[in-house]
Order: sequence, then structure tokens, then C-alpha cells
Amino acid sequence: MVKNYLIALLSVLSFTTSLAQETDDNTKYIDPTIGNVSRFLVPTYPTIHLPNQMLRMFPVKQDYISDMVQAFTFQVPAHRRQGILQMKTTLGDMKNSSWNKGMAIDHDLEIVHPWLYSTYLIEDDIKVSFTPSKKSAIYKVEFPEGKQKNFLIKGTKDMQFSEGENSFTIQEKRSKPTRGEHAVINTVTIYVYGKVVDENNKPIENINYIFNTHKLQITATKNTPTTLLIKYAISYVSAAQAKENFNKEIKKKSFEDVSKEGKKAWDTVTNQIQVEGGTTAQKRTFYTSLYRTYERMVDVNEYGHYYSGYDKQVHKSNRPFYVDDWVWDTYLAQHPLRTILNPALENEMLNSYTLMYEQSGWMPTFPQVYGNHLCMNAYHSSAIFIDGYRKGLKNYNVEKAYEGIKKNLMEGTFIPWRQGNPRGALDDFYHDNGYFPSLKKGEQETIGNVDGFEKRQPVAVTLGVSYDFWAVSEFAKELGNIDDYSKLSPKGNDYKNLWHSKKRLFMPKDTEGNWVNINPKLDGGKGYREYYDENNGWTFAWSVQHDIAGLTNLLGGKLAAQNRLDQLFRESLGIRKSDFFVNGSNSTGMVGQFSMGNEPSFHIPYLYNYFGAPWKTQKRTRFLLDVWFKDNIFGIPGDEDGGGMTAFVVFTSMGIYPVTPGLPYYNITSPIFEKTAIKLQNGNTFTVVAEGSSKRKKYIQKAFINGEEIFSPFISHQQIMDGATLKLDLGELPNKEWGKNAVMPK
Repeated sequence: MVKNYLIALLSVLSFTTSLAQETDDNTKYIDPTIGNVSRFLVPTYPTIHLPNQMLRMFPVKQDYISDMVQAFTFQVPAHRRQGILQMKTTLGDMKNSSWNKGMAIDHDLEIVHPWLYSTYLIEDDIKVSFTPSKKSAIYKVEFPEGKQKNFLIKGTKDMQFSEGENSFTIQEKRSKPTRGEHAVINTVTIYVYGKVVDENNKPIENINYIFNTHKLQITATKNTPTTLLIKYAISYVSAAQAKENFNKEIKKKSFEDVSKEGKKAWDTVTNQIQVEGGTTAQKRTFYTSLYRTYERMVDVNEYGHYYSGYDKQVHKSNRPFYVDDWVWDTYLAQHPLRTILNPALENEMLNSYTLMYEQSGWMPTFPQVYGNHLCMNAYHSSAIFIDGYRKGLKNYNVEKAYEGIKKNLMEGTFIPWRQGNPRGALDDFYHDNGYFPSLKKGEQETIGNVDGFEKRQPVAVTLGVSYDFWAVSEFAKELGNIDDYSKLSPKGNDYKNLWHSKKRLFMPKDTEGNWVNINPKLDGGKGYREYYDENNGWTFAWSVQHDIAGLTNLLGGKLAAQNRLDQLFRESLGIRKSDFFVNGSNSTGMVGQFSMGNEPSFHIPYLYNYFGAPWKTQKRTRFLLDVWFKDNIFGIPGDEDGGGMTAFVVFTSMGIYPVTPGLPYYNITSPIFEKTAIKLQNGNTFTVVAEGSSKRKKYIQKAFINGEEIFSPFISHQQIMDGATLKLDLGELPNKEWGKNAVMPK
């Protein structure tokens, strides 16, 4: 069996290599194991799925380094969750201990592609392979001859099972509690319809189903074929819909058919961007990052029906319904990336958000299949709407979306991890005084709705909500609602109320308007949450993307701002590294006080473009990509958040970045590749040319758009979508004059 497996492995590798040489297939650069060992907190997962589709799987392990797989799941309903209906395969007579025993693997015998996973259970001589479709998938399990074959599937106490003619159906409820005074239990029922067949799609005889509470044992005798397939489909709608999904997608298809279709789906999205130059390692990082951005959101419309966790109803619709998003992370780069690569897809996501508001009464911030997950702070769904609208995405109920965004900000609470709860005393204080109040040092919390761990995060909340008020006021202006614009626009300046001119940082104030005297590097407990959120005051000093001109003035002008930004990258931790990670565990990928491993930092190196030193943006972005994003298992510096972080890599590698979602412009930096071409869905091609680009040759000397020289490090969304060619002449030493006097786009 081992010999046969190795021959098969070599055959697959040979096929992949020859195909790559023939077609220059970009999927050969995708490695889902990149980042599978975390720097400190959460790793990436080798998720197997089709782009933006709901059926997902990854092998459940303690971590990548472990050689024991605990289970293979039937579905991962939400990013980073370990999945439902966890399955093991065993041989011979069953024992109670079999349910908890891990399955030993050899890492070097794994095959991991987005559309295909295969591993060898080295102690039992069993090969397990998996390939997904949209709402269905196939497990292919190759057993040794002459042994009883067992599939052990664990669910929850709510798991129900029924056996049909050569088929089985599983029904299971999954619950997720929300937080706060008005907490509810959000529940979704997941239906599975499946069959066990041989390689010729023939039903297996002499197979038994043994169900006990939340455990299902499927046993085939030693006389059955050695290769068995579990073909199944899932549904959030009904058991009947699960069967329909099965019939539409995989009923008559072989494992190889589904795998080829999956490969083709990934060819489509990866081949949309063609690059020339750069190293193989850089291409592996780039295309793996691109793959990560397609993990979320996911379409849960099942051929004309979808279940909504927002009103707990099944709806008829021919439009997709997308869930699974963490907008605090993804508004920065992942949503803007889709406005270029697939604007129609992004539009459907905006439509889905709008429907969720109509169905639940609140515009979601972390929408999941079971409902809105209350997480992080602020209401940054405001940002994806104004950004999309200004880029021409309007095929949804725009007025209803605006209504929902406005309601969040005017009627919802700003207490972290409580979004979708009604406004309370702390929120009234914010609306009256223009900042979220901090407790005094040592003061006990008296507001019951404040989370015991997440705290108030008053500076982070003030800065985040200021951005959101700017976004909703700009949306009002676009819609011609001048009264709302006049009322809401001043709230975009609330961030200034926490600017401490002597410390040159945003600092907390108590309800009496007094500064709370803290060490902005180190104070605030775990994740600095008593004052900030996951990052300290040095990171949040730059969280004013919507008013960089105002921030520049607070810092004393362009030169002073530039010097202060230099200091950020050079400022010491102020504590031993081992002690720093006690409270600063979310701040990873550190360069001075800059944290590459957390979302609020992403735009910061681009601020030199606004401060009169674009060459420093070019220097910093190249360095950050080179140091923190490697093509190995350690290659992600922080929580990747399902495309939130890797979208930064995709943009920055191409030489552009959206500093202010809501303004239809991108910053220009030094691209990694000599040529990048994006095949736009409108038929145009946007191209970035940087001849001779290398580790040393990275500084922009001159820049041209469609042959016309430009002197500003910005390019508009319209220019990109019109199919512009951005040509950058690079040199080994910086041209400190290029872009120095650029005017900020508005």
C-alpha cells in the first residue's frame, strides 16, 4: 500500500509539474500550509474549498506540527471553527477507545491544494483524500485488503440520523450565543445527505449503520471493495434540499471529476492576475495570499433558496446570499480588492448585508450563517458601503443600506462586542461629548453591558466611530441627503477630542474630561483593552485614515509627521520581549512599535506618501513583505483572519494599496514584480510595469500612467478600471523629490 501510494504521489507531482510547464499554471504557487504555524496566536488553516463557496474542510489537528489528525470534518460553517460531524477512519473490530484515538500521518506524504487534500494514515495504511464542490464533497478512502472498514462520525447531542435506500441523512443543530444584556442563542440546523459507494459509483452491500446519541458508526465488511467513497451534500435549508444539492452537484460524478472542476475554478481566479519577474518564493507568497482572500465571504444560496440566520427563515432568491465576514478586519483591504477583481461579487455581498439588515433590524458587522457575531468594535460596514458606492456598486437597495448604517451609529451601542444592542448611557455620553469615556485608573466598572475581558476600549472606539461617522456622512452626501450630511459630518472629527498634544498620541479621557495618565505603550491589561484594542497607543496614533490632512496638522505638519512616523518604526518596546507578550500578544510582527501582524497597522507605512516622503513608503513596504511574509509554515505574522491580512500582501505586492476605503484612490508603492496584469471583468487589463524590479532596485524614479508622467503617488479607481498602464522607473537609490509635493486626493 505504501509503495502504491508513493507511486501515486509521484504521478500527481509529475502531472502538476508538466501541466505548470505547459500552461504556466499559477495554482502551482498556492501552498495552503503557509502560515500554519502561528507566530503567537492563531495560525492559518489549510482550508480546502472552492472560491467563496460554503463547503469547506481542513484536517483537525492540535497544530500543524502534530503528526496526529484528530478528525476530518464534513463542513466548516465559519472561518477558523473546527467544523461539524468530525470523522475518523479505523480498521477491524471496534473499541470504545477508537472514538478518541488520533490518526498518525507523515507530513511529507500530504498533498494539499485548495481543491484537493490527501494524506496517508501511516499506522493503519489508509489513504484519505477529499475534494469539494459548492455545497457537496467527496471523501475517498483507500483501505488495505481483508480488513473491516469503519467510519466514525461524531456530532452533538442534537444530532439525528436516518437511513434511506443506499443513503443516509444527518441533521444537527449548532448554536452560537451572542453577548450582552440582550444576548440570544443563535441556532442553525445543518442537514447532510450522503451515500457510500465504490469507485464506479455503485452502492456498497454489506454495510451497516450504527447510531447512538451523537455518534454514527458506518461499517463495511472485509469483503467490500478496498476503496470507498463517502459522497455527501450539506444544506442549511432542509434535508430535501441537501439531497437536491447532492443530485445537482455530485450524484453521477467521480472523485476525479469533482477534483478537476475544483482545479478549474481555482485556475479562473488565480489566472486573473499574471505576474512576471520576482522570485519563486515571492510568487508562492503572492498566489497563496490571493487564495486566502477567496475563503470568505461564502454563498449559502442553495439553487434558489437560502436560510437566513437573521430572521430564521428560508427565502426564495436567485441572487447569492453571502455570510461569514469579519468586517473590522476585511474592510481595510479584502473588500476593496474585490471591487477591482470582481465588482459584481462585491456588489452581491453588499446586497447580502442589506438583506441582513432588513431581516434583523441591524446592519451586521461580523455576519455568520447563524446570525451576526458580536465582535470587536465600531460599525465598519459603513466603510464597505461608501467604498463600493463610489466605485459604482449600486445594484442593491441603497436607501435601505444607508438607513441601516445610520441606525447602527445613531441607535446602537458603541460598547465593544455588543454591536446590535440598543444605545445606552455610555453611548449617550459619546453623542453629547464626542468621545467614549474611560474609567479612571483603578475605577471599577459600573456599566453592566461592558464585557469583563474586552473592557471599554475607549480610544479605539472613538477613533473607529469617527471613521464610521465620516463614512455615513459621505454616503448621505452621495445620496443628496444634505441635512444628514450636515448633522453627521462633524462627528467625523470626534477623534480630535482625544488628541494629547504633549504626548502626540490619542489618549483616554474620563467622564469629567480629564486625561487618564497612562503609559500608552504598556498600560491597559490584556491587549491594552482598557484603553485601546489589541494594539497600544502607538498603533492607534495613526487610525485616522479618513482625515489624514487633519492628522498631519495635529502632528505639526508634513515634516514633523514624517519624523514621528520614523520614530514609530524605531521606538523600543519599552519592556523585555518575553514580558511584552503577556499583554501584547495580539501585536506581532513588530518593527519598533509598528505591528505588521494586526489590521490597524496596515495603512501606516503608506502614510509617508502623504507626509512628503513616498520613498520611505517604498522602503518600508518592501521590507515588511520581505521580513514577515515568507513562503513557509511560519509565513504569516499574525491572525490572518480569512483574507483580511493577505489582501494587504496582494495589494502591496502589486504596488498599490487602498489607505482610505471610501475614497476611490489607491496609494502607489514599489511593486515586487516586473510586470503585473489584472484581467478586469469589464474586458480591460490594468497593468503595472516595473522593469528590473528587485530587492535592491526598488525606489521609484519616475512614474507614468498611459505614457503621461505623473508626480503623485496616487492612482484612481477609475483609471484602474479603464485599463490603465502604470509604468514605474525604478532605481537602487531613492528619488526623494518624486511625489514630495503631492496633493492628497479627496
